[in-house]
Amino acid sequence: MPELTIDVWSDVVCPWCFIGKRRLDTALAAFEHRDTVTVRFRSFQLDPNAPRESTETLPERTRRDLGLATVEEAKGLHAQVTALAAAEGLEFRLDRACPVNSHDAHRLLHFAAGQGRGEALQERLSLAYTAEGALISDHDTLLALAGEAGLDQQAARAVLEGDAFADAVAADRRQALEIGINSVPSFLVGGRYLLAGAQPAGTIGDVLSRAWDELTAISTR
Repeated sequence: MPELTIDVWSDVVCPWCFIGKRRLDTALAAFEHRDTVTVRFRSFQLDPNAPRESTETLPERTRRDLGLATVEEAKGLHAQVTALAAAEGLEFRLDRACPVNSHDAHRLLHFAAGQGRGEALQERLSLAYTAEGALISDHDTLLALAGEAGLDQQAARAVLEGDAFADAVAADRRQALEIGINSVPSFLVGGRYLLAGAQPAGTIGDVLSRAWDELTAISTR
């Protein structure tokens, strides 16, 4: 049976990435060949220069980045994203979100993937950021979330205290740039079809079917 791969570039401090993942989940649940699909999460930092410590909330950051007059204007923009998230079964509290450096979180995600817990940690980190106001650059916070995702906390601590998987994070970033990815979420289906943004589940499903048809046609030649 052929295997269909989906590479997903995302950042855990990206609300749109969580929406995109949930839409991918919906598309996969409806895909009749789901058992042949392998999803691989790739690292992408929206802001590699973001501080590791900050008390600035996402609305405050958005006001500053967009040059808005008030934080309330930023909250109005976030309300639209929150409504779209709710349609996917997600409850966002972006007024609590604290945009900080996600490099260590991505290193930990690579470790988790090797332990078969990559997607579980991806979910837990995304929820912590978008709904709980967790400071996901903080090592104690990351260790707690890693434990909740089923990882051994002592092993996770060893990862965070060194520079393990930093090369893997950098490699994901280089690969993204090589294939023209400059925003997230981005989905590479079957190594051929690139979808940018949190596409509707129906769109993702159509691409899955097309990629599957091509894959099976090649395998039967």
